Amino acid sequence: MMTQNADKKREQIQMFCMDDLVPQDHLLRLIDQAIDWSFIYDLVIDKYSADNGRPSMDPVMLIKIPFIQYLYGIRSMRQTVKEIEVNVAYRWFLGLEMMDKVPHFSTFGKNYTRRFKDTDLFEQIFSRILQECYKYRLIDPSEVFVDATHVKARANSKKMRKRIADEEALFFEEQLKKEINEDREAHGKKPLKEKKEDPKDPPSCGGSSDGKEEKTVKESTTDPESGWFRKGEHKNVFAYSVQTACDKNGWILGYSVNPGNQHDSRTFKSLYDKIKDIGIQTLVADAGYKTPAIAKLLLDDGITPLLPYKRPMTKDGFFKKTEYVYDEYFDCYVCPNDQVLAYHTTNRSGYKSCGIVCEGCPYLKQCTESRDHVKVVTRHIWEPYMEKCEDIRHTIGMKEVYAQRKETVERLFGTAKENHGLRYTQMIGKARMEMKVGLTFACMNLKKLAKMIARKGKRGTQKCLLLIKYTLFEPKTRKTLLEC
Repeated sequence: MMTQNADKKREQIQMFCMDDLVPQDHLLRLIDQAIDWSFIYDLVIDKYSADNGRPSMDPVMLIKIPFIQYLYGIRSMRQTVKEIEVNVAYRWFLGLEMMDKVPHFSTFGKNYTRRFKDTDLFEQIFSRILQECYKYRLIDPSEVFVDATHVKARANSKKMRKRIADEEALFFEEQLKKEINEDREAHGKKPLKEKKEDPKDPPSCGGSSDGKEEKTVKESTTDPESGWFRKGEHKNVFAYSVQTACDKNGWILGYSVNPGNQHDSRTFKSLYDKIKDIGIQTLVADAGYKTPAIAKLLLDDGITPLLPYKRPMTKDGFFKKTEYVYDEYFDCYVCPNDQVLAYHTTNRSGYKSCGIVCEGCPYLKQCTESRDHVKVVTRHIWEPYMEKCEDIRHTIGMKEVYAQRKETVERLFGTAKENHGLRYTQMIGKARMEMKVGLTFACMNLKKLAKMIARKGKRGTQKCLLLIKYTLFEPKTRKTLLEC
């Protein structure tokens, strides 16, 4: 018999408790049990007046609203508020009753602009949740995996302008200058002089007042802090680069946000400064981080850099650089024809030049296309650190460690983009982007922590029940139970 009573209970008056409407295994209930949210009051206490003004919205509720957005990958704050209006679990998580009015979607944005902008509040929230993970001894910082992913900015790729930008100083610039001059003096050459702008040159000729090189870059008129990112022939967009570090268990340990047009090796220092004191033994990264400066930085700090093989950028049919043998004692190279390429000079980039005239060499066509028939081989003054990295790469077991990248940091990026809305951003500006990334990664860590605590609690309950049964059994049955 067909039942037709779908509309009978719509206007029925009922008495219920909000807590009874949320399942015990609901994700938000697990998250709420995993952490004490009152720590937010201490972080924002200086942003509110102590004894005057209108009563504010609860700061914990204010932070939990975007938390729901990033946890469930909801595309906008306006849509998040609509979901909260009809979702009982969301209301319970925020501490709202069924008849309470949900805050306006612009509330968080206004509070961010007036109170939280230019603060490290969201980074502190991320760090506090990370501390909870450390407290349960879930994190193993001995092996750290580092990589970067690009997040599409809220900027039209057709709305841009070109501007001249100064080349930013590298983090190792001063140390490199010092060692370059030491190397030149050891070879009887004068130290390099500082570059100075020629007053006769107009600004557009590439000169700058501080000696730095200038370049022309594309800048978005919508979000000037983003960067023009090019990957292949078809992917040309304005984006942000999110550099992330995690351990072998997938816990996110740190992050940094940079314009999408900056190379990973240039922005690595900003992330490294945040994680270098957590007890790293081995740092695993892809070929984009395989530079002499990063190798030196890690090895000098006692950290083992695990970097992959990088194919030499040599034209087909020509000798590879590995076929030229370096003689450390005489500081020269020996070519495949057993000719000595003697030291010539050390340039501003830190590369030594060793060359020889090869006009009568039978291997000339495989060696150089120089018009003067001069073969020059360069070697960075920090090349010994790169050679040390190659030795580490060939150590037993390192190949298996490097293979874990796809199971750790690359999987995190996939999860963040697919489930938590990190594929693109609706935020404009680097500061708001840092807020989004910090809350997203905090959500991911807390989600994982809550599930592990719940699973551990369930196993503990099962052990208690088993122990009670064990005490009630006869001695023979106890022995059988222990064997099982």
